[in-house]
Amino acid sequence: MTRVFSSLAAWLTIASVAVAAPSSVHLLRTPDDGIQPQAAVDSHGRVHLIYFKGSPQGGDIFYVHRDSRELSFSKPIQVNTQPGTAIAIGTIRGAQLAIGKNDRVHVAWDGMGDGPASAKGSAKVQHPLFYTRLNDSREAFEPERNIITFAYGLDGGSSVAADRDGHVYVTWHAPQPGNTNGEAGRAVFISRSTDEGKTFAPEKRAIDQPLGACDCCGMRSFADASGLVYILFRTATEQVNRNETLLLSRDHGATFSVAYSHQWKLTTCPMSSAFISQTPADILAAAETHGRVFFVSLDPKTGETSPPVVSEVQGKHPVAIANSWGQTLFVWTEGTGWNKGGSVAWQIYDSNGTPAPEKGKKEGLPTWSLPTAFANPDNTFSIIY
Repeated sequence: MTRVFSSLAAWLTIASVAVAAPSSVHLLRTPDDGIQPQAAVDSHGRVHLIYFKGSPQGGDIFYVHRDSRELSFSKPIQVNTQPGTAIAIGTIRGAQLAIGKNDRVHVAWDGMGDGPASAKGSAKVQHPLFYTRLNDSREAFEPERNIITFAYGLDGGSSVAADRDGHVYVTWHAPQPGNTNGEAGRAVFISRSTDEGKTFAPEKRAIDQPLGACDCCGMRSFADASGLVYILFRTATEQVNRNETLLLSRDHGATFSVAYSHQWKLTTCPMSSAFISQTPADILAAAETHGRVFFVSLDPKTGETSPPVVSEVQGKHPVAIANSWGQTLFVWTEGTGWNKGGSVAWQIYDSNGTPAPEKGKKEGLPTWSLPTAFANPDNTFSIIY
């Protein structure tokens, strides 16, 4: 009898392992061995993805998509019509995308590559900020346009945001005209479109406060479902106050105020990136401070933010997204550096913000790359790296 019980106990142990809940995180390599993937999900659950290919000094951007029920992405479409005008060096200068009215895809990138539009000439030619969008047939991208009219001096990343009503926003930071104060004299600029990106108004400063901008750090802009606009970037007041700062606009980008600031005193630029996403209840903003990554949630109605959730280990390039169950996936890189790849790490948090048992780490992140992520219709998550 004892032998039978032992066998049954062993069988139950094996059975419990066999029926254990599967991982809720799926890892995918960027299509075509690309790097610097950026993903967004539209109103119909379709996943849109852009990525970089080619020489890090001057390569190209490609776009693919897949429906929620499909496992593979579409045939890639080249985004930039002028070859070699995108750059991967530094990781944070890559292209970003946004989904706007009628699920149209909008893309912006620093034109700092080795292509014909950026190889020679004045600083204005060397550092354009390119913008394009899918054409009306959704079969190709329109010829890219330089959005900058006077605020030249790109170094860190630019960004693009779009809403369901046809507003498109391109943001970047650059020296103010006549600046003699270095990073402390830089400012965040925004160029706005009210016709789905057909035309843009000349850029203007997003906020009049003298916050400066950490010149080599990336930034992220985002428009939520209600039309509020956010910009997450690193300041540089007095050259040492490199606070990761979230700006909020309630009037379609006409004016901004500071919604959150995470302090960090540092004399040099950490070359960090930023990320913003929307959950069913709030906004998630993720960035890096003190060598660790963190995210906060912001209530769009009240403007109140939660205490930051900070990683226990050093990391860079964070991504924070949520599913309809209220779970949050927090993703970051470990071991990455200048001309050095590393690994992708992640942690799931439950609806109360408590770390869940599921976490992981995957080696093999390519040089100059970073991860992106999205929630699937079944509330699992996908990480692309």
